[in-house]
Amino acid sequence: MRGAVIHAPGDVRFEERADPAILAPTDAVIRLSATCVCGSDLWDYRGINPVTAPTPMGHEYVGIVEEVGSEVTTIRPGQFVIGSFFASDNTCEICRAGFQTSCVHREFVGAGGAQAEYLRVPLADGTLVATPEVPSDDLVPSLLAASDVLGTGWFGAVAADVQPGATVTVVGDGAVGLLAVLAAKELGAERIIAMSRHESRQKLATEFGATDIVTERGDDGVAAVKELTGGLGAHSVIEAVGTQESMMQAIRSTRPGGAVGYVGVAHDVTLPGEELFYSHVRLLGGPAPVRRFLPDLIDRIWRGAIDPGKVFDLELPLDQVAEGYRAMDERRAVKTLLRP
Repeated sequence: MRGAVIHAPGDVRFEERADPAILAPTDAVIRLSATCVCGSDLWDYRGINPVTAPTPMGHEYVGIVEEVGSEVTTIRPGQFVIGSFFASDNTCEICRAGFQTSCVHREFVGAGGAQAEYLRVPLADGTLVATPEVPSDDLVPSLLAASDVLGTGWFGAVAADVQPGATVTVVGDGAVGLLAVLAAKELGAERIIAMSRHESRQKLATEFGATDIVTERGDDGVAAVKELTGGLGAHSVIEAVGTQESMMQAIRSTRPGGAVGYVGVAHDVTLPGEELFYSHVRLLGGPAPVRRFLPDLIDRIWRGAIDPGKVFDLELPLDQVAEGYRAMDERRAVKTLLRP
């Protein structure tokens, strides 16, 4: 088969790779219907994460089951399935508590490189969720979003304890931040402050439910949020970037007793203990347990209640994956959808 491989920062190639196969009786192999480039892939592309050897890329996926291992019982060939970027058994004590990305048997599905024609998914019964039937083509982008960015934005909102009637601030206007706006709206937030400097992203944030836009960053951004909230800060803040500035902006925009849900992959973030001590702000985050939310998210998409696929503003054939990376790196696209 063919798939994306990163050889060095800025050097993504579409090349021949080994066909995936059933390696364990709990595996499945799926034929990809769609995949995409994630904002977190750009950490490698920009050289912020070291690239020391040619590495298959991609961890978001939807597709048709081609083959299953002998111990797989709930997933069968021919089904259209969606899974998380971490494989999980969905039965261990940690999974049952709703944190499948910390499953005691977890495996990183992205190690197999989902920006490809086929993908091996470990722990198929616990990782994959089938749709009621093979979806129409127009639903595929939204179902693909559920594989990561929608589930991650949703976890950010849940981790930030978004409640009906609450005021929510979202730090970050990438696909995860935009879908965190959608999640906050679905969870009943009354006021949603999106922090964004980009007009096209502001427009989409507003479509998803944002009531206010703050263009400032850092201390100026915090001051703007405080001004909009009577000097108190938001009840819930979702951090969807992963930098020192964004994390502190999130914490300082939260009122005492409020909560921050942080889902941006952290890079060189350090937290000041004394400031946290006196802030009375709760923190919860990490790799989103997307599997926890998949059945609900698939149902909302299937019923037409939400349309998260709008975050894909560039669609390319898979063999143009390198251009998909360039477009996102240069901020010409929010998120690139790829079709094999």
